[in-house]
Order: sequence, then structure tokens, then C-alpha cells
Amino acid sequence: MSDFVPKLTEKTYDPQKQDLLHFQKWQEEKLFAFNKSSGKTIFTIDTPPPYANAPWHMGGAIHYSQIDMIARYKRMAGFEILFPMCLDRNGLPIEVQAERKYNVSMHDIPREDFLNMCKKMLDAVGDMILGVCRILGFSNNSLEWDEIYKTDEEQYRTLTQATFIKLFKEGQIYEDNRPNNYCTRCKTTIADNEIDYKSGSHMLYDIRFKVKETGEDLIISTSRPELIPAIGVVIFNPKDERYQHLKGKTVITPLFNDEVPILPHHYAKMEFGTGIMMVCAYGDSNDVQIFRELHLNPNTIIDTNGKITDKLPEYAGLKVKEAKKQIAEKLEEEGYVAEKADAPHNFPICSRCKTTVEFLAMPEYYLKQVEYLPKLHEYAQEMQFFPPFMRQVWVDWLNTVSIDWPISRRRYYGTEVPIWYCKKCNHPNLPEPGKYYQPWKDNPPFESCQKCGNSEGFEGDLRTFDTWMDSSLSEVYTIMHPHNKKDEALFEELINRPYICDVRPSAKDIVRTWLHYTMLRGHQLYDKPAFKYAWISGFVVDSKGEKFSKSAGSNIKPEAMIEKYGGDAVRFYGATEASHGSDIRFNQQRLQGISKLINKLYNIAKFLSRFPIIEDTKDISLQPADEWILSELARVVEEAKSGYEIFDFQIPAKTLRNFTWEIFASHYMELVKGRAYNRNNSYEEQEQKAAWYTLHKVMQELTKAFAPIIPFVTDFIYRGIYDKTVHLEKFPEGKEIIDKQQHLEITSTLLELNSAIWKYKKSKQLPLNTPIKQILLPKILSPLINDLQSMHAIEIIAQKSTEIEDGELIELNENESITVKI
Repeated sequence: MSDFVPKLTEKTYDPQKQDLLHFQKWQEEKLFAFNKSSGKTIFTIDTPPPYANAPWHMGGAIHYSQIDMIARYKRMAGFEILFPMCLDRNGLPIEVQAERKYNVSMHDIPREDFLNMCKKMLDAVGDMILGVCRILGFSNNSLEWDEIYKTDEEQYRTLTQATFIKLFKEGQIYEDNRPNNYCTRCKTTIADNEIDYKSGSHMLYDIRFKVKETGEDLIISTSRPELIPAIGVVIFNPKDERYQHLKGKTVITPLFNDEVPILPHHYAKMEFGTGIMMVCAYGDSNDVQIFRELHLNPNTIIDTNGKITDKLPEYAGLKVKEAKKQIAEKLEEEGYVAEKADAPHNFPICSRCKTTVEFLAMPEYYLKQVEYLPKLHEYAQEMQFFPPFMRQVWVDWLNTVSIDWPISRRRYYGTEVPIWYCKKCNHPNLPEPGKYYQPWKDNPPFESCQKCGNSEGFEGDLRTFDTWMDSSLSEVYTIMHPHNKKDEALFEELINRPYICDVRPSAKDIVRTWLHYTMLRGHQLYDKPAFKYAWISGFVVDSKGEKFSKSAGSNIKPEAMIEKYGGDAVRFYGATEASHGSDIRFNQQRLQGISKLINKLYNIAKFLSRFPIIEDTKDISLQPADEWILSELARVVEEAKSGYEIFDFQIPAKTLRNFTWEIFASHYMELVKGRAYNRNNSYEEQEQKAAWYTLHKVMQELTKAFAPIIPFVTDFIYRGIYDKTVHLEKFPEGKEIIDKQQHLEITSTLLELNSAIWKYKKSKQLPLNTPIKQILLPKILSPLINDLQSMHAIEIIAQKSTEIEDGELIELNENESITVKI
């Protein structure tokens, strides 16, 4: 590969041929490897570990391309970039996918066998994701398998367990038996942010209860008659005058004859049903909240398999749906149903497997978060969000948090909870941090119980952590393990900054999980915010605005689009299609149109590459046209830079594209062709060299400005003409392009003049090179007389209408016109 030298000889740029060669060259040169000894300020990017349970669709390709643009711009801005690549390989979605792929249930096969199935699947999917990274030209420090980090590696899981041990000993983690969201299919507790809602309808029953003290009937509306034996309290709204007399009394449940207290509570809605509400263990998240608030003892009748327990012998072993049907029928038979009707409802479902969520009480470990909410609100205001309106996404989530974070899961593929329980006193024994522990199969690394001294046996915890316990440490792992190798000296240097990592890039849907938990953990572990910046992107959806779906046929593979249009085209499409934070509706026709820019840039470079590169500017004499285009370039570069600085890549993408296509190629290059070629020997050597210098100056600076967005073709051009990579160049500064911006006021008039002349000739069916005998030139364009005369083959240029014979008028706009005579 060392003899790879790009040459601008082909008719068009061939991404299928050139992109891969370029990527291989970058890898050979270790162009983007992290060098802590460079002397540059280190800029750290907490790359989102892509979830490796399924290959990417277009959303993943575009999202991560823009994260790469952050890295490439900051590298050209003079920073040393710590930008790892990684794969997220823990958690419930991976298990669900493996169960589907291999048609097994993880609880029906040996744990070790299932873990191996997961790893095999993850390796295959990981290779596919890394393949897309390569053909999109990502500039991570390395994309070699051994140098990217995986969250299921021993080194990573050791870090997770070490932080758990530390926080457990500090009293930040505790175990409690309390009601939680529970997926009966996945057989595990899930957090509030792992719940989705599905619209539908259910039967709403008005059921007769009996008030014990008065004997009166009390009608209660419910959609879950199977939970009547699990009622903990019956409530009415404190403002509801109809039921004030029932406060403190008791209701008798139908069929089961349980006695339940009646209490006022603000959650009861007067307008729902009869205004009386039964609170059960557990019908929904509101029931859970009220049980917690009133400190009620739950009578749980649904087990972890989603079946009725032995507490109801008549219905024991039935699935919830069947039990509901039988109990509702019996209530009707015995006259307890006053009325029933179908009603709309949002059903809570597991975000992973889409099973209806139940609410069950079981012991789990919790990480404290409620007491830290005030501090997290402070961080939310201090941290800079791109775009700014995304701050509110996190603030809104913080305002909903009311319970601590349940961090233990009853699953297999994840970091294990590092605890062994004493068989004598059941005390949880934790090992010393620094090693990776698997209590479900390993013997404890100690001889006796830390509490009672027993040495007769221990039982390892079978649970794993919520995957966000691992992912919320990605910023710590990033600064601790460059190139996936531990570097304690670097960690000590970087952890002393006011924040852990510079920027957290994230999609908006995981602000309430990944960003939230990372900020929480950063504060708990290091008493500082995890990030200085949060970069939050929107979604890439299909043409109808819906998520990509295999079943709906809308799951477009990025490999296919890259194969057809090239990696640069896909990157540029993502950058230009929507402002940062907005959703992108994928449109292949627009991608096809945008891809033409890549060849346009190549053709421009190919044209000007025929002219010598002028290194010494002493022997040139810049003409007004040169000063004009350099001034326009300086303005455009500064505008592009303003977008790069806020990581909104639509700004530089659109600005640079418009300049390239609509100003530089269409007008300046046409304007100076005659001078560059010195047609008819009508120019001085200094004037000709000025054209050469300016053409190359624009190409050099334009290529640099484009490089973070379209890295392949820009490097091809820069290596091909200027014999070095563009990606180690400094990002251009407007003031370094030209000391003083000049002639910017002529831009609109010049573009109108040229367009008007071309349109006029076309309307007369004349070739564009048809000479113009006379023309009345707007005064503002007088500095460009020589180049305009050459460009349009003009014989006589007049400044006043009295100096030109009558000819046809061409209107520029409402106020100006020119007179030409062909």
C-alpha cells in the first residue's frame, strides 16, 4: 500500500475503487491513532457504543458519520483526539435477539451455552458494524478488533464491578423488596425508561362492592377484575363530595369477601368511571406509586411467569389473560357487574420484546438517584447542549424521576453482581475491586463471612446488572483505556479536569437513560459532571416519518447505499438534509442528487490540476476577480467554521456546497479561464500566475473545509495535487486566506450579469461562446472588465448608455438592465 498515489486522471471519481484504498492507507499510516505525547490539548469523545444485537440501518450510519465529523473538525482545529470505537455487548436486547436467532429460551439451556450463543451472534454483528464504519471512513483512533473496546470484555466488566463495590460500601446501593416493572417474557425487572406504551382498548367493568358499615353498594370501574383479590385500598378524590361520608370505612370485595379500607387520595379522578378507584398489587405504575406512598403490604397474586399464584387456588396456574376472563364471567353470573363497555387504553409494554408489563414485588438492588436530582438539575443548566433545545429533554426526565434506580436484572448476558451470600446468616459478602467476578460459577475469593465468620459455604448471586450500569461508565473507560489498553497516567491527567469527557454524542431517545445515568455516575464517583458538551441528534426515519422496519420493508441497509453512491455521498446527505437535532426523512432520490457534488468537486480539481502550483506569491499580481473570490472564500470558510463549532454540520455542508457549485465553479472559474490559459497572449505573466495561484488557493482551502464531512474525495484530491493528506492540515482561517476582504458587494450583480447573458444567448439559440460586440456594463463591475471581456468574448464595453449603439435590453432586476449587441 505504500506506493498508493492518487491521480486525477479518471473521468469521474470512483468511490467503490478509491474509498477502500484510502481507508487502507489511513490505517497503514496510523493517521488517526491517539498520541498523548503530541503536546496538543486532548479532546475526548465518548463514542456511543453501538448496540451489537442487529446490523445498522441508515440511521446508525448517518448518526455515527456526524460524530466522526466532530472528531475530524476538532483534529483540524489543533486538538489531539481521543476517539475510540466500541461495541455495546450487554443486556436484555442481546438475549432476546439470541433467543430468536437460535430458537431457544435462555432458561431452558445451560447458562454457559447461552452465553456462547450470544457471543457468537455479537461477533458476527460487530464485524458488520465495523465494516460500515470503514466504508464510511470513520477516523476513530483504531478500527482494529483488538483495539476497539467491547462492554462485555473482562477489562470493562471489571470496571463496572469495581464501581458497584465502591458505591455499595459507601451506602449508595441497597437492596429492597419493592414493586417494580416486570417483564414476564424476559423474566426480569425493568426500569421505567425501558417501558413503551401501545395504544389499544380493553373492557371497562362497573362492579358492585358492598360498604361494610352502611350496607350500601359502591360501584367501582376497573379494567382488571382479576386483581380484585389484590386490592390494597379503595380511594376517592378529597374534593369529591359524593364520597366524603365513606372516609375511614371498609369495603367488602365481591367473590373474595376481603375487607379493604376506603381513603381519600388526590390521584382518584372524579371524572373517571364512578370516581371511586381500586388500588391493587399491581395494576399499573400508579398502583405501584400509591402502595409505596401509603406503605401498604402487597398481596401479590401474579408470579414471575405471568401466572396466578396459589393464593387463589381456584385460578392457580392460569395465565393472567385467562384468569381475567374467568373472573369477569363469574362476576357477571353472580350479578356483580352493573355495566361494561369497551374503552381505549395505553398498555405498558417491554421496550425490548413488547410483552405487556406486570408490576411485581421482589428483592432488587437500587442505586440512589432521587437525592441527587437537585445536583443533576444544576448540571443540566451548566452543560452546553447542541442544539440548545435538547436540554429540556433531560430536564423533563429529571422532573419525572421519583424512585431510585433498580440496577439488578434476572438475566444472563451482562456484568454479574459481584456478591456471595453467607449460607448461615445470608450476609452479602463483596470482594475487593480489581478483578472480574462471576459468582454464579466461581468460588468466592475469601474464606469466611465478613459478618459472622462462617466458613461453611456461600451462595453466589445469579443476577446481572442493568446494561446502563456498564454503559454509564463509557466516559470513564474512554479516558482510562486508549486503544483498549489501560493507561493510569493518562487517566490521572484527564480526570483532574472539571469534567470527565469533553463531549457526549447521543441520539435523543437515550437522553433519559445513557446521558442521565452517566451524569449521575459521574457525580457519585468523581463529584463532577461527566461532560462539558452534550451533542444530541434526531432520528433518521423512512419517507413516511416512521422508524425503519424490516417487516415493513423500509429497513434500508447502509451498505447498499454506500455501494451505489459512495461513503462521502451518504455522509454529505446526512449533514445537509436537516438542521442538527431534527429528524431526517430518508429519501434516496435526494441522496442520488447530493452525490453529484462529489464528482463536481473532483472535476474542479481535475481541471485546475493542469496549472502549476504557485508557491512564491512575490511574482504574482492578484486581479480584482482573484481578490473577490478569495474574499468570498474567506467569508464562506468563517461561516462554515461557525457551524462546525456548534457541531451543526448542515451549516458548513450547505454553505460550502453553494460556494463550490454556484460561485466558484460557475462564475470564477469561467471568469479566469482566459487568463489562466493566457488566451491570445493578452495577459501579463504576473496576471496569469495570479489566476493559477488563486485557483489552487481556493481548491486547497475548500478541500480542507470540506474534509470533516467528505473525507475520501478531499484526501484523494489533496494527495493527488498537493502530495500530502488533507486530514493533518489546519482548518482554514478567513484572515489567512486574504488579509482584507474586498469586492464582496459585486457578487450578486456579477452572478446576475453572467446568468442574464447566458440566458439571453440560450433564448436566441446561440452558442455560449458567441462574441458580444457591445455591452453596457453595470458600474459596480468595472474592476472585472478585463476578465469579463475574455469570459464572454466582448469587443466593446461601455460604462454609460450614451457610449453604446442601440441594442437589445437584458433585465438584471427591477432596477437595472444591460444593453447588448451580438
